[in-house]
Amino acid sequence: MALILNIETSTKNCSVSIAKSGEVLESIELNDLNYSHAEKLHPFIDEVIKKAKYSPQDLDAIAVSKGPGSYTGLRIGVSAAKGLCFALNIPLISIDTLSSLARAIHIEDEAYIVPMLDARRMEVYSAIFDQHYNLVRKIEAQIIDENSFADYFNKKVYFLGDGSSKCKETLTHTNAHFIEDKHPSAIQLATLSYEKYKKNDIEDVAYFEPFYLKDFIVTQEKKKV
Repeated sequence: MALILNIETSTKNCSVSIAKSGEVLESIELNDLNYSHAEKLHPFIDEVIKKAKYSPQDLDAIAVSKGPGSYTGLRIGVSAAKGLCFALNIPLISIDTLSSLARAIHIEDEAYIVPMLDARRMEVYSAIFDQHYNLVRKIEAQIIDENSFADYFNKKVYFLGDGSSKCKETLTHTNAHFIEDKHPSAIQLATLSYEKYKKNDIEDVAYFEPFYLKDFIVTQEKKKV
C-alpha cells in the first residue's frame, strides 16, 4: 500500500490528486486560461490531503507530471514536488505527460490514441499509443500538415488534448476522430505513479528537471510607437 500525492501543472489545468495504492481518494483541478498555478497549487495540495483525512507526513511519495508542456507550469509543479520530497524525505516519481493524457480515454476497438499538447502556431507535442496504451511512436514536436499521421490512418486515430483542436481542419481523414475537453490530469497520474512506486522507479530529487522537449524561448515585448 502506498499513499501518493499527484501533481499535474503542464498545461492550463492545475490538478492535484491523492491516491492510495493507485485508487484516487480526492482530487481538485482548475482549467484556467490565466495559468493561476502559482496561486492555486499549494492550496489545492493542502485541500486534497485534508479532504482525504491525512497529513503530509502520511505520504509515501510525490508524483509529478514531467512534461512536455508549458515551461512555467512545469517549473511550478516540479518545484513544489521537489520541495515536498525534501521536506518529508520521501521519493519523487515523474510521469510522462502525454502517457497520462492518453489514459483520459478508453478505446475498446483496435485503434491509435494520439495525445497532443499545443506548442506554437501549427506545432504540437504528440506521441502515439495503441488502445492498450503501449507506445507506438515516441514523443515529438511536430508541425502539423495534411500528411501528418498518414501512416496510421489504416485504423481509427483518436486525437485529444489542447493541441488537437487546431488540427481538425488539416487532418480530415475519415479515420481521424477528435475528443474534446480532455486535459492532462492528476487523476490519470494515480495508477501510473503507483506502478512506478512498486518498481522503485524514482528520481534523484536534487537533480531532476522537467522534460521540456524544446528550449524555452523568451519573446520580447514589442516597443510602443
